Amino acid sequence: MIEDQIKKEANKAAEVIKKGGVILYPTDTVWGLGCDPKNDSAIEKILDIKNRPEGKSMIMLVPDQRLLQRYVKDIPEVCFDLIDYSVKPLTIVYPNGQYVSDKVMAEDGSLAIRLTKDPFCTSLMNTLKSGITSTSANLSGQVTPTLFSDITLEILGAVDYVVDLPDYKGSLTPSQIIKVKENGEFQIIRK
Repeated sequence: MIEDQIKKEANKAAEVIKKGGVILYPTDTVWGLGCDPKNDSAIEKILDIKNRPEGKSMIMLVPDQRLLQRYVKDIPEVCFDLIDYSVKPLTIVYPNGQYVSDKVMAEDGSLAIRLTKDPFCTSLMNTLKSGITSTSANLSGQVTPTLFSDITLEILGAVDYVVDLPDYKGSLTPSQIIKVKENGEFQIIRK
């Protein structure tokens, strides 16, 4: 039953994203705002919704290593170990991102990506055949909403589509973030 609802909502959300829209959706961590990572105007809309300054990079989600390798030129070997041994959702900031808007990448060309096996996110990305942007569904500087009921009316009214899975829950905490350099050295940004 829930699988049918997930698939139905993933199809609806994918259509909105393909048309350049912004969705509010559940992730493996918290509720997020998402769009096509190549669409500058959709990314700008997310920045406007969040009242977030331009120049601050965004996270992307991908469902598998094949798509991860599409968006990162050369993946340092240590990243695969970090992914394999992580016990909670992990976002890695990779050097040398590619095939996304400059508005998604950091000024140094790095790209933050989380590989997720979340059923809704995976269904959505498989339908799109691409990764999606992901940023928490709150105004910049405000508390991150962990549950659908925590999302403000301002955010709800600003998006093009709200995924109809209000009881869906991820880990309820933001992901850990680790930045990896080309030489394999890494730094923990958020625990």
